[in-house]
Amino acid sequence: MNLELRDLRWAIVAAQHRSLRQAADTLHVRQSTLSRGLRDLEYQLGAALFERTNGGTRPTREGQEFLEAARRIVEETEAITERFKIRSRGESGKLAIGVHASLSAGNLRASLIEHRRRFPDVQIHLIDGSSDHLISDLGSSALDIAFVVEGNHRWAGKSLSVWSERVVVALPGEHALAGQDNVHWEDLRGEPLLLPQRGPGPEFLQLLLSKLGDQNPCPLLRHDVSADRLLTLVGAGWGIVLALEGATGAAYPGVTFRGVHDNDRPTRLGFRAYWRQSNQNPSLRPFLDMLRERYPELPGLPAAD
Repeated sequence: MNLELRDLRWAIVAAQHRSLRQAADTLHVRQSTLSRGLRDLEYQLGAALFERTNGGTRPTREGQEFLEAARRIVEETEAITERFKIRSRGESGKLAIGVHASLSAGNLRASLIEHRRRFPDVQIHLIDGSSDHLISDLGSSALDIAFVVEGNHRWAGKSLSVWSERVVVALPGEHALAGQDNVHWEDLRGEPLLLPQRGPGPEFLQLLLSKLGDQNPCPLLRHDVSADRLLTLVGAGWGIVLALEGATGAAYPGVTFRGVHDNDRPTRLGFRAYWRQSNQNPSLRPFLDMLRERYPELPGLPAAD
């Protein structure tokens, strides 16, 4: 016996209309083709599924039992097919994203919110870490995509320039610099700097050294904790923290944020999205399409790698 889904659908439609002519019109086949198909089905099953009279076509008792099972099979098959179509379009599934900046405000937070609005059935798994760790995880396929401060990362895969964020400094509320509208790099010389070992801590240290031209411009207090915990320490008067403007969306007791300026302009750090060209995760493509839509390459800049 070799039943096909087409045979089941034809039988279901014939039972719904109780007229071979109307059923054939609905199925866009000839009435003779439908009639022959139903008789072939009955022959394979060894049972009469329909009573054929001048008044129409009605299911027999055996036919009703068969049709109940046929409807379940067709509905389940169509549901499975639709789920796989949705997954193949990247509208469901999972996406592992590497981040090393705060999500309390800014473009990364806005991008994740927009993606969730468009694709609510895609499960997002966020992984925090330093840029080196995230790039390493990306290379080992532990991540689908990573958002990292631009730099000289050894990455042979694909990347896209997305956004930039202002550099800010988190100060104790009673600090003398908290009374200024903006802070300059030279103002930070000698301040105890709480430096995270994860996140963009290495990039902030490199930036500080390049701006002040000194190998020891500040006492460094390294901690292997998240930026949120470091900001709590700032409020307790332990020191200052360099951060990105995305961190300013949350309030921390006793903490004041001020922009860090280079001459008369705010200092900014650019971000890139990195991913493997060989990544076959269907959920990645719609995410990248959304990024390209939100952050198109600027005229005069090189296209995405």
